[in-house]
Amino acid sequence: MNLQPLKIGFDAKRAFLNKTGLGNYSRSAIYALAVYFPENEYYLYTPKVGTEISPDFLPDLNNTRTKLPAANLFKSFWRSKSIVKDLKRDGIQLYHGLSQELPFGIKNWDIKTVVTIHDLIYLKYPEYFSFINRKIYEWKARTACKNANLIIAVSEQTKADLVAAFNLSPQKIKVVYQGCGPIFRQQKNDAVKEAVKAKYQLPGKFILNVGTIETRKNLLLVAKALKNIPEEVSLVVVGRQTKYAKQVKNYLVKEALQNRVLFLTNVPFEDLTTIYQMAKVFVYPSRYEGFGIPIVEALCSGTPVIAATGSCLEEAGGPNSIYVDPDDAISLAKQINLILQDNQLQSKMKTKGLKYAKQFEEKNIAQNLMNVYQQALNYA
Repeated sequence: MNLQPLKIGFDAKRAFLNKTGLGNYSRSAIYALAVYFPENEYYLYTPKVGTEISPDFLPDLNNTRTKLPAANLFKSFWRSKSIVKDLKRDGIQLYHGLSQELPFGIKNWDIKTVVTIHDLIYLKYPEYFSFINRKIYEWKARTACKNANLIIAVSEQTKADLVAAFNLSPQKIKVVYQGCGPIFRQQKNDAVKEAVKAKYQLPGKFILNVGTIETRKNLLLVAKALKNIPEEVSLVVVGRQTKYAKQVKNYLVKEALQNRVLFLTNVPFEDLTTIYQMAKVFVYPSRYEGFGIPIVEALCSGTPVIAATGSCLEEAGGPNSIYVDPDDAISLAKQINLILQDNQLQSKMKTKGLKYAKQFEEKNIAQNLMNVYQQALNYA
């Protein structure tokens, strides 16, 4: 528990420049801390402020400061090295690297550090990354973990991966799950749902998948399962498309399923929350995740969840979601049909899911983060 107000700095690049994943995590963490621990000052260090991210994630509490590099400074170098002088000048007591890295040399200054590691996908699935990028990601994360006072892992899975890959002490790693904004818990009325349905021409009855359409996310499994799901049920996919999307679409055409799948991109958060609430089932068959925040978003929306076994998705979905082998399309179809046909099961999964998701409320995440900060500040 805080006894004195703190000056806490963040690597806020992703908060201002990334619309998904690491950006959502950064914005959620900063917002929760600023709201639930308003006595502190929060300094957000970013090489620039993007135009695509709404500043609404910053609470109107006058306790956040956005800090930019000098106009004539090489911005990448500033974030990786020169920023340390700014942290010292601003009196920062603790610096949190929100996206898997810390400035070089910060260990030599009187500033405590915490780094969040989201996943080690580049080690688990190296084929998805170029050799150079893979080595850079690994080097940055390994160095940050070595130099940080404490490490935050977003799941027990990520903690176990860190211990195994970087030979770290488990005591140095604290698991703090990602938060889920209250917007997902706000139930939409019928008028809002009808407006969103018309805007995106949503089908009457659909299962939902949210996330970048890439090989690891395994959307093809859902496409294959669709063959064994009643024709009146469609699939809505929300997410940025990569080359893998063409593979999925080719399969859909081959099986004459293309008219049962709707692909959406760049859906605003407000509309996305409504789409979650309109879905009959949320399906997330990813082969590997650091955590799986879309699962929590679905639970908070009151939507039954089916996810894949094999990584951390059971942590995100809890004991009352359903899990299938990421290579078993028949089993996936069977479980989807089971939920669609059983109103009692639907009700149970919604109720239990909402209860499980309470641990991901922002106030709980803020307290867990602050607990880690206090431990880091007391680090000898």
